[in-house]
Amino acid sequence: MYRVFESLDALVTVVEEARGLPMTANCVVPRGDVLELLDDVREALPGELDDAQDVIDRRDEIVAEAEQEAEHTRTTANADAEQLVSEARGEAQRLVAEARAEAGATVAQARHEAELAVADGRRQYTDLTERARSDAERLAAAGRAAHERLVADGRAEQARLVSQAEVVQASRAEAARIVDAADAEADRLRRDCDNYVDTTLRELEESLGGALQMVSRSRASLWRGTGRPANGAAVPPGRSGTGMDLID
Repeated sequence: MYRVFESLDALVTVVEEARGLPMTANCVVPRGDVLELLDDVREALPGELDDAQDVIDRRDEIVAEAEQEAEHTRTTANADAEQLVSEARGEAQRLVAEARAEAGATVAQARHEAELAVADGRRQYTDLTERARSDAERLAAAGRAAHERLVADGRAEQARLVSQAEVVQASRAEAARIVDAADAEADRLRRDCDNYVDTTLRELEESLGGALQMVSRSRASLWRGTGRPANGAAVPPGRSGTGMDLID
């Protein structure tokens, strides 16, 4: 490019120093020098200019090829995207089906465990109730027997003392004391029986409360994050779903 500028500068100098024609703006330049300088300019021009001109001449053809390539690229990209979307949809459906199957199995297992826990709690309740009733009846029978024995002893002692005139008053007092003692012993035995029954029923209540809390925690763990069981109905807090109130 530097040679081009030199040749152009020399050409300008030739034109400026050329002899002018009178009464005109024209001048007389040496043809050979001008042609030689123009040849130098032509030779010094880089080949990229020809390539650029070729590009300009083929502009429409190049643009058409580029548009065709872009259209092909878009078509290929759309096809690939549709294929990926189809594969992703199929994979998502498969995962949803697997998740539903696993959730169904989990629900069935939790329901089975809950039923076992409730059945076990009922069995324990029945056993404890029967044992408490049996113990209560046994204690009550023992209390009645002791009461009857004490009353009989008191009456026998009373009869013996009554036969003695000098100790009639003392025998009456002793008989009253024995009867009072028998009544007090009977009351004590009755209170002990009531306390035993109350303790047994309280232990039964705590046992059943633990079982129902385990059922409640299992269901809460199962539906945590959804708040709804498989049939779409919300389970109120503190309800086991069996019609029984859970004990917190």
